[in-house]
Amino acid sequence: MVLAISTADEDHSTLEEIFDDSTDVLHADSLQAALAVLEEQPVPIVICERDLGAHTWKHVLDNIADLPNPPLLIVASRLADEYLWAEALNLGAYDVLAKPFDGDEVVRTVDAARRRWTN
Repeated sequence: MVLAISTADEDHSTLEEIFDDSTDVLHADSLQAALAVLEEQPVPIVICERDLGAHTWKHVLDNIADLPNPPLLIVASRLADEYLWAEALNLGAYDVLAKPFDGDEVVRTVDAARRRWTN
């Protein structure tokens, strides 16, 4: 199971296509909506757009850290440069995905994160 947090409908539909029926993809378009989902059920992986209106991936990371079994955060951005990679990994995100999404890369990254979260 993956929670996708993005204000872009195309991100949600692309992730649905990538995972097809192999992985349930939950959707949220804001930090508040994502936290409501995470309070109801444990989700091992969160893929979050870098910018979410008034919030950013950093706000998501700070909020999920307080959960009993926090999910791993993967940051997604069209501007996935070295600075974002370094910042995200140094602050505790699991990984960064460049957009537009490459299906093989998304699946490989999420599978690796799922194995880490399970262990």
